[in-house]
Amino acid sequence: MRTRWPWISLLLSVVVALNPVGLDILHSAFFAGEQLARSIGQAVVLIALAIMAGAILLEWLVRVIISRRRVRGAS
Repeated sequence: MRTRWPWISLLLSVVVALNPVGLDILHSAFFAGEQLARSIGQAVVLIALAIMAGAILLEWLVRVIISRRRVRGAS
């Protein structure tokens, strides 16, 4: 592991957000004609954003722990 950057989670988040289903959910969350559809879509988008942010944070934390153990020396 050369970097602490959580590139796997970031790449997965981009793929999930930019596929046709993800783009449709984003579009319906902000540009739907009906208020109920916008409210439901925005809730789904915010929950997905929180899950992706948690995955990114978890990957970063694991990479920091692993890099500190490698610097300290495996015991």
